Amino acid sequence: MDTDGELRIDAPHRELLDQVLDKWSLGVLNELCERPCRFNELRRAIPAVTQKSLTATLRRLERNGVIEREVVSTRPVMVRYRITPLGKTLRQPIDVLLAWASEHMPTIERARDAFDTREETGL
Repeated sequence: MDTDGELRIDAPHRELLDQVLDKWSLGVLNELCERPCRFNELRRAIPAVTQKSLTATLRRLERNGVIEREVVSTRPVMVRYRITPLGKTLRQPIDVLLAWASEHMPTIERARDAFDTREETGL
């Protein structure tokens, strides 16, 4: 973490951030912030995700206490996922990152274009 003005991200923090800020986790959290969802509802809401990736993402988020899995005793058994109070606290920092990205996207796109041009021309 940040100590004495130096930014240092320790392995446990990096691992956690990798697990809760990857593209599938962000999609899942976006959906679960709105309402609890069943697995297939999440699959339909995030069409590019594979069943295997969604399963792994849900397990990681559940392991980190960000979402919870609720088994509803119906026939057939239904499983519903919901965001936890801890998971809800992610909203503000994610919104800050999204605001930063929106504000700086034109500069980032110019930098990407300049980089790609240099790569293409071999400069």
